[in-house]
Amino acid sequence: QVQLVESGGGLVQAGGSLRLSCAASGRTFSSYAMGWFRQTPGKEREFVAAISWSGGSTYYADSVKGRFTVSRDNAKNTVYLLMNSLKPEDTAVYYCAADPLHPLDTWPNEYAYWGQGTQVTVSS
Repeated sequence: QVQLVESGGGLVQAGGSLRLSCAASGRTFSSYAMGWFRQTPGKEREFVAAISWSGGSTYYADSVKGRFTVSRDNAKNTVYLLMNSLKPEDTAVYYCAADPLHPLDTWPNEYAYWGQGTQVTVSS
């Protein structure tokens, strides 16, 4: 069992940056691949980024590639999402998720554990 708590969301102007954090409980954090997803009202949850168990491999949605960076610190049981050059269309609730089976999955149904989400609002 893994419990995830996101933080770091907020209001930022277009072109600005935010860093989201996702703190995990449990001693097996390093055995989970981690993903970031986002969701806006009326839309399905959208894949943003994923990182492998060791942190050695990452994968990004085309819409954020080159602007967002996912990383993890297994000693701190934390995964991060650094978001640069933010755009109004990045506005969403951002969720982190843990996947015990797949290294870099983009399908939300494959993730077993989810945080409660943190709101990111980008003003134009």
